[in-house]
Amino acid sequence: MDTTDRKIVATLQENGRITNVELARLNNMAPSSMLERVRRLEERGIIAGYRAELNPKELGYNVEAFVMIILDHHQATGIEDFESVIRKVSEVKSCTHVAGRYDYIVHVAVRDIDHLGDLIKHRLGSLAGVEKQETFLVLSTVKRDEGYSLEPLFNNE
Repeated sequence: MDTTDRKIVATLQENGRITNVELARLNNMAPSSMLERVRRLEERGIIAGYRAELNPKELGYNVEAFVMIILDHHQATGIEDFESVIRKVSEVKSCTHVAGRYDYIVHVAVRDIDHLGDLIKHRLGSLAGVEKQETFLVLSTVKRDEGYSLEPLFNNE
């Protein structure tokens, strides 16, 4: 990635709805050249997709929590089975396999505490291979995902 690519990626992280013409203008390029650069960034997997950032409260998701999960076995099939099922749980915003005391950190968004209780007792807790789970309620979000910083990676140029 050169300096122009980094500027394009940074701009798209801030505003994914920017038009190709505006992006080209900001980078002193022809729109056709900009379109080709963006396509190359997509093909290389640097740009993985585009999406709208939604307000969970406006959608009726009033409670968020992190559920820490410990599996009873750590063989590949048990891990793959757990991951296959967790991908299908609509309340799960993200699930990260980690090293340390817990095996997974699962971020969930639900309507209310009753919904959370039902999810934990009847859906997550009943998954095959789940030995233990611990839930942490989100009181507030101090910083939302704002994309990746590109500065530390390229300071030596």
